[in-house]
This record gives sequence, structure tokens and C-alpha cells, in this order.
Amino acid sequence: MSKLEAINPESWGEPKGYANGVLAPPGGRLLFVAGQIGWDEKQNIVSDDFALQFAQALSNVVTVVRAAGGSPEHIARLTIYVTDKQLYLADLKGIGASYRELMGRHYPAMALLEVKGLLEPGAMVEIEATAVVP
Repeated sequence: MSKLEAINPESWGEPKGYANGVLAPPGGRLLFVAGQIGWDEKQNIVSDDFALQFAQALSNVVTVVRAAGGSPEHIARLTIYVTDKQLYLADLKGIGASYRELMGRHYPAMALLEVKGLLEPGAMVEIEATAVVP
């Protein structure tokens, strides 16, 4: 299986930190990863710090992808739900560092949505993904 191909119309300029589209190669299997929050394997929220919850939620996504035989570069799409976008914006540096540690310089198609709340009490971020694994 060849790599995912980022699709970014030239006339739009280069996006910062995401791809406008991702084209999956033939022969890959689609993996839909349920929304993951910032909790550990015992389902305890790791912290009340937004950036730490973000890092744990993304780590949980990557763990599911690895369990299916993939790796971070096989993630084609991320949807990030936050309960307070100001918390996200306030720590972009810390979030970016966590992102690069887990994902490297791979930028899938992404969306970020602010929501009223998440199902699990104390959760401030939830991340779902679509991956194309070999």
C-alpha cells in the first residue's frame, strides 16, 4: 500500500497544520476510531489540564490505530471536539508539541468543533479518527 496523499488546491496556499483533503491509496482498509478522551487504560481522566487531556486522547487514537496494524501516518482524518476553544487556543504550543511527539509531521484532514459538553464528566476534549491501514 502506498502512502496517503495530501490534497491541497494550489490556489489556496499551503494549510497550516492540516490537509484540506486526503486521498487513500488502493488496497487499504478503512478503520473508524471512536471518539477517544483523555483517560488512561483504567478509564480515569489523566488531568484537569487541557493540553494533557489532548495528548492522552490523541495517544489513545494512535493506540487503536496501532492495534489494527497501522501507525500514525495511516490516519487520514481527525475530528477534535473541545468544550472550550479558548483552552485549546491558550495552549497551542503545548498541544503542538504533544501532536508532533505522537504524529510527527503528518497532518491529516482535520476539523475542530466546540461543543456544549462531552458524555464523560471532566472530559474537555474528544478525538475521533479515520485511518487507512495496510
